[in-house]
Amino acid sequence: MTEQPPRVLLADDQTLVRTGFRMILGADGIDVVAEATNGAEAVEAVRRVRPDVVLMDIRMPEMDGLEATRRILTGAPGEPRVIVLTTFDLDRYVYAALSAGASGFLLKDVTPEQLAAAVRTVRTGDALLAPAITRRLVRRFARHGSDTAALHRDLAALTPRELEVLGLLARGLSNAELAGRLHLAEATVKTHVARILAKLGLRDRVQAVIVAYETGLVSVGEHEAGRQSGEQM
Repeated sequence: MTEQPPRVLLADDQTLVRTGFRMILGADGIDVVAEATNGAEAVEAVRRVRPDVVLMDIRMPEMDGLEATRRILTGAPGEPRVIVLTTFDLDRYVYAALSAGASGFLLKDVTPEQLAAAVRTVRTGDALLAPAITRRLVRRFARHGSDTAALHRDLAALTPRELEVLGLLARGLSNAELAGRLHLAEATVKTHVARILAKLGLRDRVQAVIVAYETGLVSVGEHEAGRQSGEQM
């Protein structure tokens, strides 16, 4: 059975941005089922059309993307995945949106291939953690007294191995890199990650990274020491 293409809602107050994204996604076989020019329209459109993914601009009139994300992601099961769009790679509101449950973020100068891949990635339930900028933003704002409700979790529920996996995950390692570091099969790593998310009541890997920083499991210094393999941050 052929998998149905993702159904996407575009929320951005700039007509040209929405038009460009619609064309890019359409060319990749992704359906744009609705558009919104502000956060209030986005919240209403989500209830009306039930998209799989929302591409959410963070700076919009009437209701910004942060408040819209919070309202959308406090709904019933079946809620969509939200990807935050921003012009600023260190926008404080982006971190707030991730804390509110967004599955990742993209800069507006993203390539067509990256945009389509991001939509398909979060639609499958994964998180958009690949860009180094995401980890840089989390490091900058985690545990700095942001104006958002922090994701407080009791890590005592995790086994020593799960704590180890969470710590490495927060340093930006992929499943394949985790498997190599821990000498485990990649399928076993995926099982550990799934159990961590379930025990902590988290949506995805993005929230797991935030929790690791906000609980002090991982510090900025530890991250830098663990990622000095040539990656540019």
